[in-house]
Amino acid sequence: MDPALTLNLRLEDYESDDDSYEVLDLTEYARRHHWWNRVFGHSSGPMVEKYSVATQIVMGGVSGWCAGFLFQKVGKLAATAVGGGFLLLQIASHSGYVQIDWKRVEKDVNKAKRQIKKRANKAAPEINNIIEEATEFVKQNIVISSGFVGGFLLGLAS
Repeated sequence: MDPALTLNLRLEDYESDDDSYEVLDLTEYARRHHWWNRVFGHSSGPMVEKYSVATQIVMGGVSGWCAGFLFQKVGKLAATAVGGGFLLLQIASHSGYVQIDWKRVEKDVNKAKRQIKKRANKAAPEINNIIEEATEFVKQNIVISSGFVGGFLLGLAS
C-alpha cells in the first residue's frame, strides 16, 4: 500500500471522528530533542551560561521593544475608549438624556473599595511569591533583563 494513501486514510479516519485526539508526551519529546532540554529544562541555568552578552542584550532589547510597543498601542486604545465613553456620558448627562444618582455611585464605589482591600489582603502571599521569583530571575539574568527594560522604554517612545 502506498504510504501517502495510508496517511490520507488515517487523516480521513481522524476527521470523521470528532472525539479522537493525539496526545503529545513532552517528556518523551524532550528526551529525543536535546535542544529542548538545554533551553527549557530545569538544569538549564541562567542565560549567562548559554549566550554571549551581546546576544543577551539584543534578545532582551528586541523582546522589550515589542512588549513596549504593544503596551503603548493597547494603552492608547484603552485610554481612547475610556475617555470617549466618559465624554459621551457627560454630554448625555448635561443634555438631559441620562440622570446620574451620584449618591448611589459614591456608595457603590466605596463598597468596591472595601471588597478590593479585602481581596488584596488574601492575595498578598501569592503576589509576594511571584515578586520573589521575578527578582531571582532578574538577578540571575541581569544582562537580558536590562536589555528588556531598555527595549521596553524604546518601544513606549516609538
